[in-house]
This record gives sequence, C-alpha cells and structure tokens, in this order.
Amino acid sequence: MNLHEYQGKQILASHGVRVQRGIVANNAVEAVAAAKEITAETGTEWYVVKAQIHAGGRGKGGGVKLAKNLQQVEEIAGQIIGMDLITPQTPPTGKKVHKVLIAEDVYYPGESETSEFYMSVLLNRGKGRNMIMYSTEGGMDIEEVAEKTPHLIFTEEIDPAVGLQGFQARRIAFNLGLSGNAFKEMVKFVDSLYTAYVQSDSSLFEINPVLKTSDNKILAVDAKVVLDDNALYRQKEYADMRDVREENPIEVEAKEVGLNYVDLDGTVGCMVNGAGLAMATMDLIKYAGFEPANFLDVGGTADAKRVETAFRIILRDPNVKAILINIFGGIVRCDRVAQGVVDAYKNMGDSINVPIIVRLQGTNADIAKELIDNSGMPILSATLFQEAADQVKNALS
Repeated sequence: MNLHEYQGKQILASHGVRVQRGIVANNAVEAVAAAKEITAETGTEWYVVKAQIHAGGRGKGGGVKLAKNLQQVEEIAGQIIGMDLITPQTPPTGKKVHKVLIAEDVYYPGESETSEFYMSVLLNRGKGRNMIMYSTEGGMDIEEVAEKTPHLIFTEEIDPAVGLQGFQARRIAFNLGLSGNAFKEMVKFVDSLYTAYVQSDSSLFEINPVLKTSDNKILAVDAKVVLDDNALYRQKEYADMRDVREENPIEVEAKEVGLNYVDLDGTVGCMVNGAGLAMATMDLIKYAGFEPANFLDVGGTADAKRVETAFRIILRDPNVKAILINIFGGIVRCDRVAQGVVDAYKNMGDSINVPIIVRLQGTNADIAKELIDNSGMPILSATLFQEAADQVKNALS
C-alpha cells in the first residue's frame, strides 16, 4: 500500500526521525492557514508547496514549487490542487492532485554548505535480508546514478538475527563523507529510519533527498513509503491511511469483493485459481504471441456468482479481446467451475462480447469439458496448456 509523502513523514517522525515539517491542505485557503502555522512553529518565511500523489518526479512535472510569501502560497496551491500532474511515474494522462503539503524551507544559509543524499531501506529478496541503499548523489533519480556512476551507490545488509548494528550506521555516515555533529546526526537518523521501517511493516522507505542542513542537522526532505499489505491486520492505524483515489479503480473494486487483481497492458484477460498457475498462464499467453491484460486469482472458490463478478471486472478493461480461464480443480471440482462459467455466461447475456477459452484440469475435468461443450454457449474448451494457447491464438487471429 503506497502512502503520500505527508503520511510517510508522520510515521518517520513517530519513530524519532527528523523530517522537514509541514501541514497538508485541501485547498488554497487551508494552504495559507497551514503556512502561517508552519511559520509560528519553525520561523520559516519561505515555503515549499508539494503536490501529494502516489508518484515520484513531482518536481519535474511542476508539482513542487517554492513560495516566498503567503500570497504565493495561495496562488501556487490554487494552481497545483486540481491539476492532472504528469511525471515519469504516472500514466500518460497524469494523476489528479487533491491536496498539497505546505512545508518549511530547510535550505537556509548557515555555517556550512547543504548536502543532499539518497537513502532507502528495502528487502533484498535474493538474500532474504533487509538492506540500506544509500548514495552521496541525493536529489537525482537513483536509476540514473546506478547507470552512470554505480560506484557512488553503497549498500548495507542487515542480519535479521541481530538487526542494524552501530558500526553499520557509522559506516554509512563515514561513506557519505560526514564528520563532527553531522556524523552523529546521520548515525541517529539511520538507526531511527531502520526502526521505523521494521516496526511499520514496510516493504520500502525511500528518502530522496536526505538533507544535511547548513547547521549540520540531518533530516528527511521527502518520503516514499510502501507498506506490506499482508501486515495491515496488525497496523490498523496505517491501514486507515489508504487513499483509494490514487489506486486503479478496477483493482479497488476487485479487492472489495475478495479477488486478487492486477491491471496490465495486454489484450488477453486471465481468470485463474492460484498465484503460481496465474503466473504460468501469463507466460503461456506471452509465448502465444500476446500480452496478458491482467492478473486475476479467484482463489479456491469459483461458483457462478464469483465467476460472474470476475467476468465483469475483467471486461471493465476496454483493451480485453479474449478471456482465458485456467482452473486446476483440487479444492473445487472442475464440473462445478464449468457450471459456474456456463451460468455466469447465461446471466450476463450480451455483456460478454469477446471469445472465452476455458481450460480445466483436475477432479472431474472430463465431466467439466462435456458440460461446456454441450452448453450451447460459444465457449471454447481446452485440456492441455498448449491447446489453450492455440485456442487463444485462433480466437484473436
């Protein structure tokens, strides 16, 4: 589950991480009130107005601007709120901005130059360990840094048996070229950041940039946070932070009815039971020369109502030209699935205007094939994987 910047900063601050302070606003009037409150709290006279959407690169798209007085805060907030912000990480049409964060200016003059760093905490799936990735090249796209100057990216792997050790936090601060009070501040920052990551059950914390201020403080200027959906049952206060306006509406609808659905860019809709079989089915479609339109796992139940719901969700995507149903009948018998498919097809009538290919294997697969073949419905049945692929190819050629 993705969070907005201001939500991520709330989690960071609750675990002792110093952050760029700010207040969220839903309109220009609230933005001015937020700016006044920030001035009273921090003394800042300049403000950063930041669009709050689930995407990076907001500054490049005009979603992050500096305001030097309250009038500019009002003007800029009015321009950003309601705009369709287009960044390298949004769809081509962009994402509508519903709120902005009014943040303090932290690039004030002082005894030393400011410095920007990159830092993230994430899971190294290959080694089954959390790791901290960091670089002296903050404020830039980490992908660009990795491509052009990979020697400037460092990693610190965390042994799950002992957690982050003090020498590792000190090594990070040393590799970032810090000394004195900034060194101490970074050690504390890294320790608190890792604690926030673990205790919030996150799958990603990305801070870009981490700023060393002119008076040698270390703080998070930005925060990209992704929570592990599977842990939300024990993070209920974070579950309430979900903003469905930022998510794919089809995926939201599917989740509400208990279906595991991920929207993709292809033309062949998939309805499968089990994540492993779903991945194999998507590979099958690609080997046949086409692209899957979705990942949809109906789980262990595939009665008429559930199949019909899955049909309707898949057909919400106008790019779908055919639907491949691939079910292994273990928990649920194949003949029951077949009857569910037939009944759903009858109930939906003309709503289904694309070819349906059904492959059923497992308990009572022979009965299931007979049910579909004798249904009188224009449903194509298959027994083997390759046969299903050929059926898809024939239907779309």
